[in-house]
Amino acid sequence: MLTVLKPGILTSIQDKGRFGLQKFGVPAAGAMDPEALALANLLAGNDPGEACLEIAALGPALRFETPAAFALAGGDFSPALDGAPIANYRAYSAPKGATLTLGAAKSGFRCYLAVNGGFDLPFVMGSRSTYLKGGFGGLEGRALQAGDRLPLSCPQFWLTNLENRSISPPPLPQKEQTLRVVAGPQDDCFTARGMETLLSSVYTVSPNSDRMGYRLEGPGIQRAEGFDGNILSDGMAMGCIQVPDGQPLIMMADRQTAGGYGKIAAVASCDLPLLAQCRPGDTIRFSLISLKEAQRLLRERERRLKALADSLNRPEGLWD
Repeated sequence: MLTVLKPGILTSIQDKGRFGLQKFGVPAAGAMDPEALALANLLAGNDPGEACLEIAALGPALRFETPAAFALAGGDFSPALDGAPIANYRAYSAPKGATLTLGAAKSGFRCYLAVNGGFDLPFVMGSRSTYLKGGFGGLEGRALQAGDRLPLSCPQFWLTNLENRSISPPPLPQKEQTLRVVAGPQDDCFTARGMETLLSSVYTVSPNSDRMGYRLEGPGIQRAEGFDGNILSDGMAMGCIQVPDGQPLIMMADRQTAGGYGKIAAVASCDLPLLAQCRPGDTIRFSLISLKEAQRLLRERERRLKALADSLNRPEGLWD
């Protein structure tokens, strides 16, 4: 059991997401930073898509009511275990009664806490992810509150090599971050000048951004003559860039299932973790790549995660 002493600004249960249900109007939800989710889980001895705590902006204070191994990945929230500073991207053992505290984000914007075995919460439509606007999944479909008690699952494996379960941190976004994008699917609804504006301008992450979408502020993107911005509604993918009013709007984890505004481009999946770690006031540039290159980069990331899982989960590091 994990007791929430302080909830932080926005702490919720998220896993890899609720897929295959958008045709029924059910959003995917899930982790905003899927790579940090996977890394925290692998370090904690879990499946990479297991449910974690997603922590945004300002972290919680949590008490372990039972001994447990855990790991943190993502933004740096100055974590401490019983007052002693600890690091992201390595596994730790918490004794019964230990308190884990996370402060304000020093770098990045989201952090993920994985506990060996995961959280013993019910699956809703195949996922434990919290969909906040719909009020389901996670713990009662909401962000965590002080006094909440989160049951832990019995771990599939006990970790015997905690001191070796660490990796070098991947890069976090700079104050000005370049994200790679793929054109389309409605890039023909915008002028060549409009695409050039997207690719040559600096955009600022608006404070009016959330898990549903990142609103950007900057130069307006010109539509093609006769195009009013609307299309027949079609499916929404994480990272697609709508242009409802001349300003880019990037769809994120809690995006609606379908939308009727033209999409000029989509952020390559390999760069979604960087986007998820951007905070309001950060600036973004876009760089165009081909679909083939985006697919290659995503396959590379998946190979790296598989290699990490294989190296961490050698028989000498686990026991049933």
